[in-house]
Amino acid sequence: MNCAGVAVVVLLLLCSALSIGCEQLSVDYYQKTCPQVENIVRAEMIRKQAANPTTAAGTLRIFFHDCFVEGCDASVLITSTSDNKAEKDAEINLSLPGDGFDAIARAKTAIEAKCPGIVSCADILSMATRDLISLIGGPYYPVKKGRKDGWISKAWRVAGNLPLPSMNVDSLTALFGSKGLTQAEMITLSGAHTVGFTHCKEFLHRIYTYNRTTHIDPTMNFQYAMGLRRACPRANLDPTIVVFNDVNSPRAFDNGFYRNLPQGLGLLASDQILYTDPRSRLLAQRYASEQATFFNAFVAAMDKLGSVGVKTGTQGEVRRRCDAFN
Repeated sequence: MNCAGVAVVVLLLLCSALSIGCEQLSVDYYQKTCPQVENIVRAEMIRKQAANPTTAAGTLRIFFHDCFVEGCDASVLITSTSDNKAEKDAEINLSLPGDGFDAIARAKTAIEAKCPGIVSCADILSMATRDLISLIGGPYYPVKKGRKDGWISKAWRVAGNLPLPSMNVDSLTALFGSKGLTQAEMITLSGAHTVGFTHCKEFLHRIYTYNRTTHIDPTMNFQYAMGLRRACPRANLDPTIVVFNDVNSPRAFDNGFYRNLPQGLGLLASDQILYTDPRSRLLAQRYASEQATFFNAFVAAMDKLGSVGVKTGTQGEVRRRCDAFN
């Protein structure tokens, strides 16, 4: 076998061993098989977002949770069965909003009516996330396509693969690094917290039981903390109560997340640490003053995130329904 042949064999072995797709994703992947796919997805997202304004933030969160576990293969969309507890039912995923799942299901139904058996749920999730971000003020960007839907979705495989509110810069950098993302991309993708909301339990310790010296995290704005106490009373706390991640512009995708940090208005400890840690502060400060810079970096980071652990070719399938394996 000549050198070129050996190189091909080595590449195929690497692709198999690393569970990555050897086929290239491309923006025009469906140009011949379903040329109207982008328009179909966008039309469904416009309708869904207009009816349920929390859809954008929820779908963005679903996209992140999907890509960080098993790669971007729509495994988070699978519904559990009697013999398989799926990713969606892992404790950390129980708060993923139903409107996001419904948005993808609606897009899939519309696409199947025009192009049956062609477009994967993983690609629909990627396109829908982009469309919804742009609908609430964020950047519109080309989405590479060609992902296949995965065959594995297990709740027990989620633990250790998603960021936690208690993580510091070292932990966040290590976790994102395990997905092939840099520290700068971690800081950039954290900006997604400019939209969405969080349940009280995720930050309760910051406003009631920070340490023996002070009940309130000293890096948190005191008035903000007192407002959060009113929203999340410790006595008889309603577990369904949520508060916006961005107190100033909660429904707009902008650089507000970073502008809040110098004022101590980061909701989660893992948010505020991006400003208090000098290793991440400079980039956070730059994004706070330069929204266009943040948007450009966010687009590049989302493109890279959308390629994490993708399945292509025979590594997956195109599901008939996004919530069930074929």
